Amino acid sequence: MLEVLHEERCYDQAPASVWATLLDEGAYLCSVSTMYRLLRQRGETGDRRRHATHPPRVKPELVATKPHRVWSWDITKLAGPAKWAWFYLSTILDIYSRYVVGWMVAHREAAALAERLLADTITKQRVQAGRLTVHADRGTSMTSKPVAMLLADLGVTRSHSRPQVSNDNPYSESQFKTLKHHPGFPERFGCIQDARAFCQRFFGWYNHQHRHSGIALLPPPMSTTAAPGGSRAPALWSWRAPTPPTRSGSSASHPSRPGCPSRCGSTSPSTQRRRLSNSPTDLSHQG
Repeated sequence: MLEVLHEERCYDQAPASVWATLLDEGAYLCSVSTMYRLLRQRGETGDRRRHATHPPRVKPELVATKPHRVWSWDITKLAGPAKWAWFYLSTILDIYSRYVVGWMVAHREAAALAERLLADTITKQRVQAGRLTVHADRGTSMTSKPVAMLLADLGVTRSHSRPQVSNDNPYSESQFKTLKHHPGFPERFGCIQDARAFCQRFFGWYNHQHRHSGIALLPPPMSTTAAPGGSRAPALWSWRAPTPPTRSGSSASHPSRPGCPSRCGSTSPSTQRRRLSNSPTDLSHQG
C-alpha cells in the first residue's frame, strides 16, 4: 500500500482521493483510515503549510513579604435604582494584609477616575518608589495610557492578567464576593450616595472586624506587628498553630487552627495564598 501511495501520481494526493482513484480502476487495497494510519507511522501526515507558533504566556506570580509590596485592584458593578443603571466600585487591596487601602464609587468607569484613585491612594499610603507592584486585569481603565504613565512616574510596577484568563486576580475577586454576599448588601442602591454610604460601613467592617481565612482568621490590623494591635499577633499565631499529637496519637483538647504564613503568595491561583498586611488608613473617594 505504501508503494502505491508513493507513486508519482499519488504522492501529492489526499488518501481519500487515492482511494477513490483506485476504486475507479477496479482496485480496493484498504480503507482511507488505514492509509492515514500507515502514513502517520512514517511521519508523512500533517499540514504542509507553516504555522505561526505562540509561546504560552507566563502566569503573573507575585509575592508580598511586607505591606505595600503588592496591591490588587479591580472594578465591579453595583446595581442602581433601575434596570441597566449601574454604579462602579473600584477597590485597591493590599494582598499582604487583605486591607483595602483605597476605594471609589462613581457613575462610570473611566481612565481619569482610575488615575485619580491610584494617585491619591499611593500618596495617602506614602509608598516609596520602586517597591510597589500593582496587579489588575486587562480592563480598559487598567490598561489605559494615563494609568500607565502615572505608575511609571511614581516608580510603580504594573502587572496584568493573561488575556482571556478570568482567574488571575483572585484576591480582588474574593473581596468582591465577600462584599456581595454580606447580609447587608442590598439588591439595588437607590442612588450613588446610598452606595457610598454602604461601602463606607462595609470597608470599615472589612478592614477592622472581618476575619480572613488567608491570614489565620485575623483582622488585617492584627496580621502583623507593624499595625495597631499587632503586638498580639505572635501570641495568636502560636496559639492557633496546629498542636502536635500526644503520645497516644490523639490531638489536643481544642481543634487546630490555621497558621499564619510569613508571606503572601502570588496573584495566580496556582500557588498557595499567603498572609499579608497593611497600615490601617481608610481612603474614600467621591467620583
